[in-house]
Amino acid sequence: MHDYFLYLHIPKEFFMMKKKIVILSFFAVLFISHVVYASKSDHLTVYNFEEFEHWLYKETDSIYVINFWATWCAPCVKEIPDFEKLYEKYKTDKVKVLFVSLDFPAQIENRVIPFIERMNMQAQVILLDDPRSNRWIPKVSDKWTGAIPATLVYNKEFRQFYEREFKFEELEEIIVPLLN
Repeated sequence: MHDYFLYLHIPKEFFMMKKKIVILSFFAVLFISHVVYASKSDHLTVYNFEEFEHWLYKETDSIYVINFWATWCAPCVKEIPDFEKLYEKYKTDKVKVLFVSLDFPAQIENRVIPFIERMNMQAQVILLDDPRSNRWIPKVSDKWTGAIPATLVYNKEFRQFYEREFKFEELEEIIVPLLN
């Protein structure tokens, strides 16, 4: 019994061209996915605590509302629309709302960005990537046990830390007197 093999003469240029096409396709997909994720995450920046810390002590005439949250925290997710409502209502009154996600950085593309889009979050969102939480939690507030949701509200004359969930009306009760 004979084995028959089909021998084709394929020039090596064909394989080189095929390799170039595969490489170019890979970079095209990489570029396109980067552009898509960049547009989705325009307002999501990753900081370590040292890079983030300046947000805790701004000396301006604005009121800062800094909310610590995570996508896996049900009370955090429940209060996000109330913080967004606060942002929308008072953004022209020098009220700055900052969402600080405590999700893992590896979850940015598959969890955090889709969550931000699904919730239509318009206020600035950052992700705090610093595993040394025992070191930075007391720098946020010596009252903070590390539980979330947690919120820091401050301006030049006022500074208060809250380790609890908020409703819009409760946030307004804090913010409105500070506007005058």
